Amino acid sequence: MKRILWVDDEIDLLEPYIIYLTSKEYEVATASNGEDALDSMESSMPDIVFLDENMPGMTGLETLQEIKRLYPEVPVVMITKSEEEHIMEQAIGEKIADYLIKPVNPSQILMCLKKHIHQQKIVSEQTQQNYRQEWSDIAYMIDTATTAEEWMAIERTLSKWDVELSGLEPGQGHSGMHSLIADQRTQANAAFAKWIAKNYESWFANGQKQASGPVMSPDVMKHAVFPLLDKGEKVLLCVIDNFRYDQWKTIQPLLSEFFTVREEEQYLSILPTATQYARNAIFSGLTPLQIQQMYPQYWVEEGDEESKNQYEKELVQTLLDRYRRRETFHYWKVNESDFCERVIAQLKGVQPPLNIVVLNFIDMLSHSRTESKMMRELASDEAAYRSLTLSWFKHSPTYTLLRRAAELGFTLVLTTDHGTTRVKNAVQIIADKNTNTNIRYKVGKALNFSSKNIMAIDQPKRVGLPCPNVSSSYAFCTGSDFFAYPNQFNYYAQYYRDTFQHGGISLEEMIIPLVTLTPKK
Repeated sequence: MKRILWVDDEIDLLEPYIIYLTSKEYEVATASNGEDALDSMESSMPDIVFLDENMPGMTGLETLQEIKRLYPEVPVVMITKSEEEHIMEQAIGEKIADYLIKPVNPSQILMCLKKHIHQQKIVSEQTQQNYRQEWSDIAYMIDTATTAEEWMAIERTLSKWDVELSGLEPGQGHSGMHSLIADQRTQANAAFAKWIAKNYESWFANGQKQASGPVMSPDVMKHAVFPLLDKGEKVLLCVIDNFRYDQWKTIQPLLSEFFTVREEEQYLSILPTATQYARNAIFSGLTPLQIQQMYPQYWVEEGDEESKNQYEKELVQTLLDRYRRRETFHYWKVNESDFCERVIAQLKGVQPPLNIVVLNFIDMLSHSRTESKMMRELASDEAAYRSLTLSWFKHSPTYTLLRRAAELGFTLVLTTDHGTTRVKNAVQIIADKNTNTNIRYKVGKALNFSSKNIMAIDQPKRVGLPCPNVSSSYAFCTGSDFFAYPNQFNYYAQYYRDTFQHGGISLEEMIIPLVTLTPKK
C-alpha cells in the first residue's frame, strides 16, 4: 500500500479527499504544519507528499526546502491558491514534482499519484503489452525479409524494443520478456546470416562494389557527404568506431538540443566488419582489394605490425582526386580527450568545406571491457553498455565538440565503420600460425572448421577482399559465435564469452547508423 503525507493548516477540510484516497487503497497521513510534517516523515517515510504553500509559521516553501534537504528522493506536490509566477518559479527551483492550483478535484490528485508513484509500473505494463502485440509482426518481418531495407527496418525495430524493454523496472517478473526479445534477435540474426550468404557476392563484380547493391562502406562518402558539399554546406563527418544503431538512439536526445535530424539512414558495413577493412573502404570509396591494387603503399596486410589505419587521410585525398573534387579538408583522429579539445580550438578558425574527425572511445571501451574485470562489471550487458556510452558522451569533449560545430554552422554527418555484437558461443577452428587473431573472422590458408553457422569465402577477390596468399580464404562467425582454437579451447571460450566483438556477421555489426544533422539556429 502506497503512503501519502498531506500537509495543510486546514487539514479538517480535506476529509472528503482522505476518504476518497482511502477507498482507492492508499494510506493517508496528515499534518497541519511543517514541523509536524517533518516529524511524521522521520517516523514513517511516505511515497509522496502533498504540501500546502500558504501555511502560518513554517511556510510551505520553507517546509519544501527542508524536505528536499533531508529526503531528496521523495516527490513533493505543491498545492496553492496563488498563481503568482515567482512562487511557482521558486517551487520549481526547489525541485517539486508537480504544482496544483486550489481548488483541486479528486481526479487531479489521482492523476498526480499515477504520474509520480505508479508511472514506472504503468509504463512497464504498457510496454510489455505493446511488445506482445508486435511480436508476431516482427516474426513475420524476419521470415519474409528479402531486401537490405527490410533488414534495416528489422534492426531498427529490434533496437527500439531492446531499449524499451531494458528500461523496465527490475523485480517485476520481466525476465521472461527480456528472454523473448533476446530469442527474437537470435532468430533474426540467424535469418540475416543466411540472407548475407545468399546475396553478398552479387553486390560485387571484379572486386568492385556495384551501384546496384545496397549502400555499403565504399559508398558512404559519395552517398552522404558529396551531395552536401555540392550544395555549398560546411560538413563535419564524425566517424565513431564501434558505434551501434542502439547507441546512436541513446545519444540522439542529447544532440537534439542543438541539431535537427535531417535524414536518419542505415547502411551495410562490408565484411570483415573490422576497422582495417570497413573504415579504409569509407575513406577511399574503394573495396580493400582495390586499395591494395591501386594504392599498395596505403594498404597494410593482416600480418604486418604497423597500424592498419595510419593512411586514412591519404585515402580521403585519393577519393577526392579520383572524382576531381577540389575541396580541401581537415582530418583528425581523436584518441584522447585533450586532443578533442584541440580540435574544438581549431574549428573556431577558418575551416575548409570538409572536416573529418574519427573518435575511438567506443572501440577502446569494447576492448577494455574484454580485458578488464571491472569494465565487465560496469558494462555487464547491452543495457549497461548503452548506459556507459551515454555517460561517456554526455561528459566528454566530444559532446562539446559537436555542440561547438552546431554553433559554427556545420552540417554533421554522424556514422561509424562497424558495430559490435555480444558473443556467447565458442566454435572450434584449426588454422596455421599466420592466421589473423580476430575472433569473429579468420583469413588464412587451409581453415578447418565444422560449424554450419560459419560463412566461408573461398574466392575473396570476388567480394573485393585481398588474398595474403594464393590459397587464402575467409571465414566469418555469425550470430553470437566466436572462434577459438583447439589448444586451450575452454580457457578462451570462457575468457571471451559475453564480450563485445566485431568482424563477423550480425545485424548489430553490419547494419549501422548514417545520420545527417542540421544545426539549429
